[in-house]
Order: sequence, then structure tokens, then C-alpha cells
Amino acid sequence: MGMDDDLITERRPVAFPQVFGYLRHVTGRLPRHAALVDCLTEYCERHELALCGVFTERDSTVIIRSPAFVGLLDALELPDAYGAVVPALSHLGPKGLGTERKRQITKAGARLIVVRHFTPTAESTSSLGASHSFWQQGDA
Repeated sequence: MGMDDDLITERRPVAFPQVFGYLRHVTGRLPRHAALVDCLTEYCERHELALCGVFTERDSTVIIRSPAFVGLLDALELPDAYGAVVPALSHLGPKGLGTERKRQITKAGARLIVVRHFTPTAESTSSLGASHSFWQQGDA
């Protein structure tokens, strides 16, 4: 009986803090999206976080409460939710939009976890966290 108990415990995601991913993926292709999801998955495994879902922003309209972001905020209201994880801060949106979204995430009592802490520049073309608008221009 002891072994069965262990198995049940193993399957329960509450062993690790539960996080939800957020990606801004407006212009890219599917392999790029898969690479970003992999990036979040690997980060969470390394840091013993349970990645419970990934919300993807596919629309370039600059509204704070887009469907994907509202979905993230709803998920962060769940009792076991620990925080949101993004590949880079640029994924929350450009300038003021990103700042306001960051505020709303922390206001929900959640942590915001950034996989790579850096500011994307035109030169950071090879990095996973680079802003799409920069690195995909020459990639028509």
C-alpha cells in the first residue's frame, strides 16, 4: 500500500509551485513557438516549477486585457498558482503595455519569473528571448 501512496503523490502537481507561461508570438512560425515553449519547459524543470499551461498572444493589437492575458490573469487567481513565467520581459508587450501587465500580474499576488534578464536589442538576434519584431525582419 505504501508504494501506491507514493505514486499518487508523484502525480499530483502540488509538489512544485504551479506557474503559467506567457508568450507573445505575433509574427513567427510554429517551430519558433515550439522553441519558446521548450525554453519555458526546460527552465521550469530545472527550477522545480510545474508549468501548468502556456498562454500565447497571437494578436498584435496593443490592448492590455487581450484574451491571452485575461486567460493568464484568470489562471493566476487559482488557489495553487505561484506565478507567471516569460522568456523575456518583451513578451509582456512593448513599453507601457508591458509595464502595466507586469503591474497586473504582481497585483494578482503572483510572481513574475523572467527566464532571461536582458533588454533585447537589434543585435541580440540569436537569443531565444529576443523580441520578435527585431529578429524576424530579415527572416521573411
